[in-house]
Amino acid sequence: MAYTAADVKALRDKSGAGMMDCKKALEETNGDLEAAVDFLRAKGLAAAAKKSSRTAAEGLVGVAVSGTKGVAVEVNSETDFVAKNEQFQNFVRTTTEVALGVDADDVEALKAAAYPGGTTVADKLTDNVATIGENQQIRRMKSVSVTEGVVVPYMHNAAAPNLGKIGVLVALQSSAPTATLEELGKQLAMHIAAAFPQALTAEGLDAEVIERERTIAREKAVKEAADSGKEIPENILEKRVDGAAAKYAKENALLSQVFVMDNKTPIAQVVEKAGKDAGAKIELVDYVRFQLGEGIEKEESDFAAEVAAAVGG
Repeated sequence: MAYTAADVKALRDKSGAGMMDCKKALEETNGDLEAAVDFLRAKGLAAAAKKSSRTAAEGLVGVAVSGTKGVAVEVNSETDFVAKNEQFQNFVRTTTEVALGVDADDVEALKAAAYPGGTTVADKLTDNVATIGENQQIRRMKSVSVTEGVVVPYMHNAAAPNLGKIGVLVALQSSAPTATLEELGKQLAMHIAAAFPQALTAEGLDAEVIERERTIAREKAVKEAADSGKEIPENILEKRVDGAAAKYAKENALLSQVFVMDNKTPIAQVVEKAGKDAGAKIELVDYVRFQLGEGIEKEESDFAAEVAAAVGG
């Protein structure tokens, strides 16, 4: 062998190609790094690195369940067209299944995990970028589990089985009959998809977000008082601020949200009643809601302006 593991890594970093492709390129070029890059370029495998800077905000969310564990994975692409590509869909589906065997919710650990066919998830991803021709990224993953009960998956507007743009997992801890738990889990998952809770409980909400809500409420109360030409007493001001924060927490913590199916019952009571009806306590211990591309700032382009600029140039 005319090359080392360090040479393979260097070629991967330089070309963006998969590990097995890099090994083959070094074998074919007797370990010459620059010649290996040219070899990969000739094969169309070195283009992946150049694509990595392009914004990937489309793609698919995948969900998978095995026994009492479930996982959701988001894989992004540049265009919605790729999300309809069978090769891409198979990759997302298989990667999500691989994620079930990853101990932590760690994307890097997932990338390093074995992928069917004798490669890794990372290398398969790189190969996909080269063959499909778009930047693709594994953005995030999250798993939930119970010791007894069920994890129920749900995909809103599925593009394919367990693949779509809003993926939900509901973890229900209970000894109640599986059919009962699955029916309740599906209803809760549909609620979660529609209502977009920020955390399971008020205590789990982001402290910075709550503080921002308090600041907004305070500024609004002070402005209203000033506009009316009156001063607002500090104790009244704090009550209004506390009330606004409490209202936000109630509307954004899953267990206190009002069930979308009857628009009146808090989720905690829905779960409690289901447990009483089943004769066994049911506890909603965790959930996942992944919406494709949330939080990614998409690049906006003016195609007509780009064409005009190209013609003018």
